This record gives sequence, C-alpha cells and structure tokens, in this order.
Amino acid sequence: MTENATQPDGLQVEDRSTSRDDAAIRFSIDSLADDFPSLSARARMSLRQRIGLILASTAIVLGFIISPLVAGTIAMSVVIVLYMAVLFLRIDLAARSGSHIRFAFTDAELAAVNERTLPTFTILVPAYKEPEVLATLVGNLGALDYPADLLQIRLLLEEGDEETIAAATALHLRAPFEVLIIPPIGPQTKPKALNYALLGATGDYVCIYDAEDRPEPMQLRKVAATFAVCGPEVACVQAELGFFNADENVIARWFAMEYRMWFTQFLPALSHVNAPIPLGGTSNHIRRELLVGMRAWDPYNVTEDADLGVRLRRQGYRVALLDSTTEEEANTDFVNWIKQRSRWYKGYAQTWLVHMRHPTQLLDEVGTGGFLRFNLFVGGTPLLAVINPISWLLLLLWFTLTPQFLQQIMPAPVYYAGLFGWLAGNFTF
Repeated sequence: MTENATQPDGLQVEDRSTSRDDAAIRFSIDSLADDFPSLSARARMSLRQRIGLILASTAIVLGFIISPLVAGTIAMSVVIVLYMAVLFLRIDLAARSGSHIRFAFTDAELAAVNERTLPTFTILVPAYKEPEVLATLVGNLGALDYPADLLQIRLLLEEGDEETIAAATALHLRAPFEVLIIPPIGPQTKPKALNYALLGATGDYVCIYDAEDRPEPMQLRKVAATFAVCGPEVACVQAELGFFNADENVIARWFAMEYRMWFTQFLPALSHVNAPIPLGGTSNHIRRELLVGMRAWDPYNVTEDADLGVRLRRQGYRVALLDSTTEEEANTDFVNWIKQRSRWYKGYAQTWLVHMRHPTQLLDEVGTGGFLRFNLFVGGTPLLAVINPISWLLLLLWFTLTPQFLQQIMPAPVYYAGLFGWLAGNFTF
C-alpha cells in the first residue's frame, strides 16, 4: 500500500521507497520486457539481428580484401542512395505538412466548454539534480488555466537527490502538487520514474513535462477539446515544443529552427499519412488506461518517447498534433549539445533495432508506407549521423587532393546523384 507522510511544513510526500511497493517497482522496471519482450530494449539485439550483423560485416570485410574498388563502388552507391532516400522523404514530409492542420481552438470556443465535462489530468514531471528550477516549475504549472480539483501534479524525485528533495520541501506545496520519491532500483532513467508514478496516477489523461518547461496556460483545455472531437483511435495529443532562449547563441538558434521544422512539418506530415510518429519527450498527453495496458514507457530505451509513438501506431492508434506551444530551455553549450545529440541517436538506433526484430510483422501493422518512413526517419537518422563524418572527410579529400580511388569508386551516375544530393539537399533545408 502507498504511504503518505505529512512533513512539518505541510508538503505531501508520497514515498514508496520506504514501503518498497513491489508492484510499482516491477511495473516500472520489467513490465514491458516481461509481458512484451520483443518490444523491449532490455535485450539490445535479437539472435537473428546479431547473426545478420556478423554476416554483413564479414561480407564487407571480405569484399574490400578481394576487390577494394568494386566494394568501394558498391558502398558509395548504397550510401548515396540512402542519402537521396532520406532527402526525398523529408522533402515529401515538408510538402505534405500543409495538408494536416494541427488542432486549434479560439478562446471563445474554450470558454464555452462546460467545466463539469472536463476530464482529469495527471501531470508527471521528473526532476533530477535540478533544485534551482523547482520554484519556477511550480509557478509555470500553477499558471495552467485548468480547475485545480481536476489536476494531479506529481514531481518525481530520485531517492538520494537530497538537494532537489530539500528544495521541493522548502516550497510548502499543497494539492494538486505531490512529491513522489523514486527508489534506486533498476535503471535510473526518466522512463523508469514515469512508470513508477503511473500506477498511482488518477487522471483520465497523463501529461509529461520536463522540469524547465513553460507550457501555454490554456494547453490542457486545448488537449481536452482535442480529445473531445477526436475518436478513440487518437491515443495521444502532442503539443509543439519551442525555446524561450532561442536567441542566446547559434546553437540555441539551430535547436529552434530544427524544432520548428520537426513539430510544424515532419510530425504533422507523419500524422497525416498515418505513419509511426516519434513523440517529443515532453508535452505529450496520453490516455491513461491505454498507457497502463501497453506497459507504458521502456525504461531501457533512452528515447522512450520515440519508442512509445511507434508502439502506439503498431497497435492501430494515432497521434494528434496540437497548436499549442510549450517553451523549454535550449542547450547552449557545445559539449552538452554533443552529449544530448548522441543520446538521441542512440535512442533512435535502439528503437529501430527493437521494432525491426520482426520486420514482416511491423510491415503488416503499419503498412508499406509506414514501414518505409519508419526505416528512413527513425533508422536513417542515427545511421546518417555515423556516415556523415566519413562523407565530410571524403568531400574534403575530393576538393584538396582529388585522390584517384575516389574517382574510381564514383562512376558518373553515382557522382551526379551525390552532387545533386549535396547541393539540392542543403539548399532545400
């Protein structure tokens, strides 16, 4: 049973770590892996994938030993075809984005909604070693224009993070705020914390925010209105993400441009064609009962949001895009930017490997178009991130030394396709 302890300052702290709620711990760590093992990243690669990787690697090595020029030509051709496929996919998505209108509501429409019909929301906010943002976070969430008695706001703090726990205690929080202490069992990841908090959630819908988020005050009302006009096939409403410090430096501006393209072009277009959608890590609002039945987030996947979006589509559900923005803080440090980007690529690779364990089943569930878009959008992103430095090096060699082997492995069709991709791709984006 859950135990609630009232601190002297009045803060309600729900500390399952002392009672060691076995059901919540199991659900948070191993529920997905135990109940749906083929959909969990706990085992990184299937036996079939490991065998395939070994055979492919062996074939590539032998090819370069036996005939380096032939192998190089094949490799260069495959890489350029991949670049072209990803380029045309993203151009196609950008062109289609205008066909999918994000759900939008006027203030008058929202004001006309009978508050007695509004659903309840559980807001989950993981925070780790972030004591300095808690006061601002509470202010941002307190500014949400939604009846307080229909809200449950759970701050998820890790056991052992004494500074953040102390900062939360000092805020003298009252309902609808709660603090839930996450026990140090299993992987210490955001999805594990979310899973641990989910079983105690009471809302009709579960909403995820990050600690530095500034959601639009009317966002929950817009989400409720979206679910009200959508059918049961819509399992999740994704709001747009933006940055309140987009002009701080060039890295922040890059992030802002990328997010703008991501949430106003790519994701709406993927929704329009009913393809798997890699959700954003915050401001997604999901039907709680469905989320529990799916065993929620994968605690072993570092981009649990993207993975959940793919799993929703595989079960036949859709994601609606909402014309409402949550602002967060863009990364402005180059080293931290590299770390964050590397984590995203790792998570996309994990997600691709998990869902390609049984490719024919995935094809049956998402269709040919969804299958191709998943492979190019989710699988192609980390793969090109690995190939890009090699391509940049070859480009540098081409313009400086013009080595003969590069000319030999790039016959005319391959060369002109690569040139077109380089010029047209960069110009387009």
